[in-house]
Amino acid sequence: MRKTTTLALLATALVALGCSSGGTDATSSSGGGDGAAKGDDKPAKTAKIGQPARDGKFEFTVKSAKCGVAKVGDSVLSEKAQGQFCLVTINVKNIGKESQMFDGSSQKAYAADGTEYSSDTGAAIYANKNAETFLNDINPGNQVTGVVVFDIPKNVKLTKLELHDSAFSGGVDVALS
Repeated sequence: MRKTTTLALLATALVALGCSSGGTDATSSSGGGDGAAKGDDKPAKTAKIGQPARDGKFEFTVKSAKCGVAKVGDSVLSEKAQGQFCLVTINVKNIGKESQMFDGSSQKAYAADGTEYSSDTGAAIYANKNAETFLNDINPGNQVTGVVVFDIPKNVKLTKLELHDSAFSGGVDVALS
């Protein structure tokens, strides 16, 4: 179990050092300011569960969010939450013209008071049988569905997600309540 977590952390560090392509394209709806890139761009808005939201080359659709989970995995390999796990099921579609890597560690969650929580990539390995939310290249037009995991205190309720096509993109907000 330690070897898997170590490998996950090493891979995340490599992504942070620039192995990911990192750019966003003109279809990003999280841009906000100039709006002059394309006439079709709409100002950034907060999506809701079940609504598509775009950032760069990805279109995200949050399918569900379930908090209060104490452990992920099976009877042999599992990880226990420090507080509680929130399991967020997300469909990610590549709307760009080239392959793009989806990295679950680039996703963030927020509580009502603005506290930011990082995803737990180690727990996500156990929560996803196919590991589709961890360093997965998605070709144009293809999509994957997977679970992004957040380990938050037991008394906290998440109110929104900030989803990113890469560690360097602006992100798009999705309300959880």
